[in-house]
Amino acid sequence: MCMQVCRSCLVKYLEENNTCPTCRIVIHQSHPLQYIGHDRTMQDIVYKLVPGLQEAEIKKQREFYQKLGMEVPGDIKGELCNMKTHLDQRNGDAKSEDTANKEAGEEKPEEDNDYHRSDEQVSICLECNSSKLRGLKRKWIRCSAQATVLHLKKFIAKKLNLTSFNELDILCNEEILGKDHTLKFVVVTRWRFKKSPLLLHYRPKMDLL
Repeated sequence: MCMQVCRSCLVKYLEENNTCPTCRIVIHQSHPLQYIGHDRTMQDIVYKLVPGLQEAEIKKQREFYQKLGMEVPGDIKGELCNMKTHLDQRNGDAKSEDTANKEAGEEKPEEDNDYHRSDEQVSICLECNSSKLRGLKRKWIRCSAQATVLHLKKFIAKKLNLTSFNELDILCNEEILGKDHTLKFVVVTRWRFKKSPLLLHYRPKMDLL
């Protein structure tokens, strides 16, 4: 694909079409949404070029959840502070490389090692969908909405002692998910904000069940 467009607009377009809206090249015959990725570099550039955009988007998310009477996710509560810090660092407020290297060996404060706990969280149920694999002992997990399907594949492969995570397919509503899809993307476009937890199935790749 050869363009940068609003993500929500692109998702709506690809629900009805399978071609790039700019050059009309076919993305995928049946599942074009699985072949689009989140360009975080471009997002950082846009946030840097458009003052206040990041804060405005977070505000809209807060209002969205409040309007529905839902609890505001943890990432929205803490994301504004984290994003401001990130942008300040990109704008030159970060310490010099020498100082950063020196401090790299020092113990970081506990709050800096939250391992994405301040992110929006997604509750997931991972069910085995094939007799060729065993089920997980702990199929209920909770993780960052920014985690990807690839992260889940690696998690399952490790728990099942598989030789490679590439042996797995993960499905939502019987549709194979792209490895670069974030869980937030899956919740919005596949699960469509249905009641938690997000139900995902895993099976050996190309397993026709």
